[in-house]
Amino acid sequence: MGVLELVEETPQAKSIVLEPRDWPGHRAGQHVDVRLTAPDGYQAQRSYSIASAPEDDHLVLTVQRLADGEVSPYLLDVLGPGDELELRGPIGGYFVWEESLGGPLLLIAGGSGIAPFRSVLRHGVAAHSSIPVRLVYSARSLAEVIYREELMRLADHDGVDVRFTLTREWPEDWTGHRGRIDRELLQDVSWPPSEQPRIYICGPSAFVEAAANTLVGSGHDPSRIRTERFGPTGT
Repeated sequence: MGVLELVEETPQAKSIVLEPRDWPGHRAGQHVDVRLTAPDGYQAQRSYSIASAPEDDHLVLTVQRLADGEVSPYLLDVLGPGDELELRGPIGGYFVWEESLGGPLLLIAGGSGIAPFRSVLRHGVAAHSSIPVRLVYSARSLAEVIYREELMRLADHDGVDVRFTLTREWPEDWTGHRGRIDRELLQDVSWPPSEQPRIYICGPSAFVEAAANTLVGSGHDPSRIRTERFGPTGT
């Protein structure tokens, strides 16, 4: 698949915009496998959530640099417009969302776990969905909030509520939540269990586990919670 451009999202993350030749289409929340092959035949493969909506003209993957990573340094530092990228997908049906699945919808993201939720939010807006959506996004600092300007624009749409929580640094005039996502914040943003919200959580493994356990401990039905996790890194 051909690379059209790379967009810097934060100092450590870029979005790769691809020309979807022979692309069968995808559902919001799916992912792809990216395979790199070295001249000596060595191969490395990693999974990346699709950050573009099914309605978008181009396919977008957002990659965050991982310390000692095999794939992310190449994608961020070497890959350029005109290059080809080997993809397999779309993959996955467990973590997808579309309007027919209903809501209300609570999205909880840590770090680059925001990528599939960009697809979900864009899809909901494109479909003129009336289902209320709340996004809670945890990042180390405001500078590390991926898609920050776009998320704020999406929050201007009726029924879309976007909130950030910063865990390490924040501006002096910051009025949002400070610290990790905790029970108090989740009780503030979530619908009560009686309303049976659909809940999606994506981020580092420990982050996802903590958020899911907190919600289940607050009375939410585990069958209404979908999780996708990656790597050992935290926010």
